[in-house]
Amino acid sequence: MPQGRLIYRQRLITRITHWVWAVCLFFLMLTGLQIFNAHPLLHIGLESGFKYENAILAIETRQNGLELQGITRIFGVEFDTTGVLGASNGEARALPAALTIPSNRSLATGRVIHFFFAWVLVVTLAIWLLGSALTGHLRQLVPSWADLRALPRDVANHARQRYHHTTNHNVLQKLAYASILFVALPLIIATGLPMSPGFNAVAPLLLNPLGGRQTARTNHFPTMVAQNCFFAVHVLMILAEGPLNELRSTLTGWYRIDKAED
Repeated sequence: MPQGRLIYRQRLITRITHWVWAVCLFFLMLTGLQIFNAHPLLHIGLESGFKYENAILAIETRQNGLELQGITRIFGVEFDTTGVLGASNGEARALPAALTIPSNRSLATGRVIHFFFAWVLVVTLAIWLLGSALTGHLRQLVPSWADLRALPRDVANHARQRYHHTTNHNVLQKLAYASILFVALPLIIATGLPMSPGFNAVAPLLLNPLGGRQTARTNHFPTMVAQNCFFAVHVLMILAEGPLNELRSTLTGWYRIDKAED
């Protein structure tokens, strides 16, 4: 734990939106996998179907004698993924029940929950952007030239597990947060909206720039995976840098810095 003084680092709007996003992303990921289970293929192009061979990812099930065999194809290369993908617990299922909400097969329920939390995420992101722009917090997340020049040193410090608790975010934090808030989340939203028939009726022209619904769906999936990889690394860094100090910051706003920073 750092031994310096406490500073007020996280504003109320940042803390509230942070935890709302955490809840939203949890339900969006698991309901999204439920939706993916209904059609476990990712295509590039405007069309898809049984006669098309434009799937870049496919999770399938085959009957191998008396047993079900799970097959995953990535760019045409097949892998036996029985027990994990395609077939698990003797059931033909792209993803295991433990990874979806609801755990049973229910595309309708998954879509209702998914789109509810999707709109909560959109509204929360808009509120955060407005509030952060008014308070100046938005500028603090954009790396400066001085930050970028310090990037090699910051990478080396993290590789050696030498963490510095300072008033401002370090350059790696700024790059990570900026990439998620200004790139990944907007891309997830932009590629998710065309998959809603109701939104397509309101804004049909959005489909063409994204390459059609199937391409938008394919881009939506890896962006979601990248988002969750960030979440996993984010949790690991909280544990590495001092979970009590980090959690206090996100719950109360108060953060203890290193004594050398006083």
